[in-house]
Amino acid sequence: MQTRNRFLDDVSQLMTNAMGVAQGARTEAETAVKSLMDRWLADRDFVTREEFDAVRAMAQKAREENDALKARIEALETRGS
Repeated sequence: MQTRNRFLDDVSQLMTNAMGVAQGARTEAETAVKSLMDRWLADRDFVTREEFDAVRAMAQKAREENDALKARIEALETRGS
């Protein structure tokens, strides 16, 4: 008696190959969509999260410096009066 059926082995091999092709197609599609989205976003002049965070930190620092200078001016004006 034969322990393995040749037909089932062939079907199994076909399914394995089909899954490999499907995985390759999926990876290729993901790469294509990511590339398309990157180009679309670049055309709209959106900023990256890193750029946004850097500008936000600069604005916070400028606000703090502005508050410090305002307090210093008020102290000088108080002393001069």
